[in-house]
Amino acid sequence: MARYKFIDTSPRFLAVDLRQQLLPGSFEHALDYLIDRELDLSGFDARYRNDETGASAYPPSLLLKVVLFAYSQGIVSSRAIERACREHVTFIALSGDSAPHFTTIAAFVSGLGGEIARLFAQVLTLCDRQGLIGRAMFAIDGVKLPSNASKRKSGRRADFIKQAEKMERAARQMLERHRANDELPIEPDLAEKADRQIAKFKAEALQLRVWLAEHPTDRPGARGKSRLSNRTDNESAKMATDKGVIQGYCGVAAVDSAHHIIVAAQAHGSGSEQTLLMPVIEATAPLRTAQTLITADAGYHSKGNLIELAARRIPALIADNGMRGRDERFKDRLRYKASPDPLHNKQGKKAARHYRSQEFIYDEAAGTCFCPAGKRLYQNGSNCIHNGYIAVKFQGAQRDCLPCKLRSKCLRRPDVTQTRQVCFFRGKAKPDDFDPVARMREAIDSEAGRALYGRRFATVEPVFGNLRHNKGLDRFTLRGQKKVDAQWKLFCLVHNIEKLAKHGVCSRS
Repeated sequence: MARYKFIDTSPRFLAVDLRQQLLPGSFEHALDYLIDRELDLSGFDARYRNDETGASAYPPSLLLKVVLFAYSQGIVSSRAIERACREHVTFIALSGDSAPHFTTIAAFVSGLGGEIARLFAQVLTLCDRQGLIGRAMFAIDGVKLPSNASKRKSGRRADFIKQAEKMERAARQMLERHRANDELPIEPDLAEKADRQIAKFKAEALQLRVWLAEHPTDRPGARGKSRLSNRTDNESAKMATDKGVIQGYCGVAAVDSAHHIIVAAQAHGSGSEQTLLMPVIEATAPLRTAQTLITADAGYHSKGNLIELAARRIPALIADNGMRGRDERFKDRLRYKASPDPLHNKQGKKAARHYRSQEFIYDEAAGTCFCPAGKRLYQNGSNCIHNGYIAVKFQGAQRDCLPCKLRSKCLRRPDVTQTRQVCFFRGKAKPDDFDPVARMREAIDSEAGRALYGRRFATVEPVFGNLRHNKGLDRFTLRGQKKVDAQWKLFCLVHNIEKLAKHGVCSRS
């Protein structure tokens, strides 16, 4: 029988030069070179107060190397990073075989704050120096990710007050029943279980009362309305995604079209993308030129944003919800739409619950309109502009609509709305030169606009694919907008350093 040498795959004593483990051209080599030779980390010194007394601290450069390399490998947990610093040779090389404790790593990441923004700007300066930022187009998009917050603990103050009262009432009722049965024999296990349940209700009610005392008002929202608060992370928000509603943050990025460098990165606890467009554009101001084109999808389209862009004379192509319907290239898009889940939707397509305009009898020549009940409506507008189309409007009379037996089929809210209104469209209206929505629709529907906007998808989507699939970014693990924003910038920083490493600009001299 053949004999082979014994191979020990777990040797413990090796004469290894740690520097040689960082191979040129790799991400870890570029990371080590940039942090040691190119980036200014003096801003981190302000967080330490051990010049004369106190224990020595781990250098911020060491912790940055370890954290950024861990994020590039999809490792986010501070305990997993500590374990890797003891067992993985690349982590050992980057940390100098020091193995910082997981509490040190966690405190460093959660306390980055403004330092990570300055570090992000320095890396952008290096990218610009190497010619990796073309400034022809900045494509803006966002990704909604769950955070370290409980979705079921969302609501308004009125909801939390009701919950607290319900728990206090349940605790009192259980306690009264418990006292009423004191004279009756009861099993010790059942009595102990009842006591635990009463204590649980009281503790949860106390937590709610403390939270209500610390937050005397609801979370303010847009247009004077209130937003849902969250008792685990009040800066996060409920957001609708294609996989359901999540409690989390929206990570927004502006990506340059030349080499897919992320030129701006922000995380916001808002489900409305319209409010996030201008803050991201303002963050790109140091790198943007007068000719830089801003592109974004329909989630960022609003009349207010378009007016602001026009006032600042910023070239932009912002799609609207009907853009694909007007583009013949997307005429077969519904063919590839996923079929509804039969377990989720067992009724199929629902029929209209209210009368539509097609069920009203409209005579264009005579200018008359009759409702399904046979009553004549009066015309209250013949050249109205509605969504870029010329419309003729009709409205019912109160003497006909109020006593009508078909109100529930004709009006969505018959208890509030008195009469029915209906529109009939006559064609597309001529765009107003001062209407920003019409001007944007005309620009994006042009041949040049379609060609330019078509580059947006190929610019920004590969970046999110890299962050979500390759880096394993499926959720934020921190709480609070400031901390989540720092974590989002860390992932985007990893992406930009990868670009520098790929273009070979981090070789040692």
